[in-house]
Amino acid sequence: MAGKPAKKPSRIQIRNRRRIMDAALEVFSQHGYRGATLDQIADAAGMSKPNLIYYFDGKEAIHVALLNALMEEWLAPLAELDESGEPLDEILTYVRRKMDMSRRYPRESRLFANEIIQGAPRIGPHLQSGLKPLFDEKCQLIRRWIEEGRLPPTDPQQLIFTIWAITQHYADFEAQVRVLIADEEAGWDAANAHVESVFRTLLASPGTLG
Repeated sequence: MAGKPAKKPSRIQIRNRRRIMDAALEVFSQHGYRGATLDQIADAAGMSKPNLIYYFDGKEAIHVALLNALMEEWLAPLAELDESGEPLDEILTYVRRKMDMSRRYPRESRLFANEIIQGAPRIGPHLQSGLKPLFDEKCQLIRRWIEEGRLPPTDPQQLIFTIWAITQHYADFEAQVRVLIADEEAGWDAANAHVESVFRTLLASPGTLG
């Protein structure tokens, strides 16, 4: 006989899980995985440690849940590169979305960066199963655009790496950026304009320069 279907979590349970994950995001982004403790997460969530463990088995379970949610969010802009679109417009739209994410989700970006710096011990399988196929697919798309003469010759892999390096700098080094650029709004306007100009120039056809 088939077992009973899993009971759906209540609204309170859903709310508490979100509360724990938001608190954990703050703690992990500040202290890294190794420096973070369940006590710190429980304090940040405003609940007892036993209550927290009712929802998650331990620190690693919370960390993995955050990384899984982050991977889905982080891959969405790359997945939306559209082969039917104008290549330069598609890539610049991707750059803009990455800049927007760096502004809105600096903690999430630092969480991901800390995991990668440690050798991706918890998210490694997801890099292989999720990121790698998508990365290869979009590199092939960019390569095809180049072969069709719709983009100037460039290395698709290095292009994507450069987009990541430049756009995520504003999230991963947020504290430094805040010190160096006092006017946040003006700073972001300048950053967006400059970064778009960098990639527009890089990907311009030779005849459009000058």
